[in-house]
Amino acid sequence: MLTTKKKATVIAGIARHEKDTGSPDVQVALLSKQIDELAKHLKKNPKDFHSRRGLLQMVADRRAHLRYLESNDKRRYNAVVKKLGLKK
Repeated sequence: MLTTKKKATVIAGIARHEKDTGSPDVQVALLSKQIDELAKHLKKNPKDFHSRRGLLQMVADRRAHLRYLESNDKRRYNAVVKKLGLKK
């Protein structure tokens, strides 16, 4: 679970304007941060299957947002992928 401060720092790093909280860029960044934290949790707790299911849902959601970005604005897609260090 991301704290409010962690969310604010992630949003500030990638937001397109001051009050941007819902753009695909920001959503991909927040999902990536949550995925990283949940992956750490699952390394310590390999039998936590409920959290694993949530992780898979987040990965699918992030993939959908990236697919949307790629089809609508290739330049923003490339910038987000590069900034977050994701595989294409």
